[in-house]
Amino acid sequence: MDFQRFPSLALRRDGRILHVSFNRPETLNAFDPAMHHDFERLLQDLPRDDETHVVVLSGVGKAFSAGGDIDQMQDLIDNPRLMYPEPTIAKRLITSFLDVPQPVIAKVNGAAMGLGATLALFCDIIFAAKHAKIADPHVKVGFVAGDGGAVIWPQLIGYARAKQYLLTGDVITGEEAARIGLINFSFAAEELDAAVDAFAQRLAAGPRRAIQWTKATVNVGLKQLAAATMDAGMAYEVLSNHTSDHAEAVAAFRAKRAPNFQGD
Repeated sequence: MDFQRFPSLALRRDGRILHVSFNRPETLNAFDPAMHHDFERLLQDLPRDDETHVVVLSGVGKAFSAGGDIDQMQDLIDNPRLMYPEPTIAKRLITSFLDVPQPVIAKVNGAAMGLGATLALFCDIIFAAKHAKIADPHVKVGFVAGDGGAVIWPQLIGYARAKQYLLTGDVITGEEAARIGLINFSFAAEELDAAVDAFAQRLAAGPRRAIQWTKATVNVGLKQLAAATMDAGMAYEVLSNHTSDHAEAVAAFRAKRAPNFQGD
């Protein structure tokens, strides 16, 4: 695998383990079209990468990923036609992620918001620093959580709790996320790397094909659920891009003030 093909990702090998980090620290690793493209292309390459038995996914700097890029949101408001391909792109990203044969470990080293939280939660094993903030705050910017959050949160913590967090956008810490079963483990920040490395080495030393095919079997139901849910979710997200509340939320975020929602 040619690491130079993915300029917005930082990649390094540790034997059979491939460490992949979102690499836009100046934006808290928010997803712009370039990073989205690089990450999707990496997902397409991983099934053919025989050197990699385990993937560790994290973020460069103090965040895992802040999710959507606010400037891109403004572009979509200004030119709504740019939003029309998004349902296909979002569904393809989640499907490709679930199809990666290698086990993927999330190392949530800092904030994981929106799409960042979705990708972390779709990983096979999830570690987080105790202080890390995890949330899907789509509603706080007047958006529908259609890009995967509505799929994965209920599967991890049940519908009642998932609705609590998806309808409010409330933030929880890594410590609380582990307590309620949203993630597997939380550790103090200074212990996180060692804990993830030990687990990754354990998987890398295991029976490769049995691990991969067990993952594939477990993911059958999740892939079916994603396929059934994301068309509707992303259609609603496209609709929400046209609302005045979404435009107000983005304007308020850029102006660093509280939004004044009118319900439209």
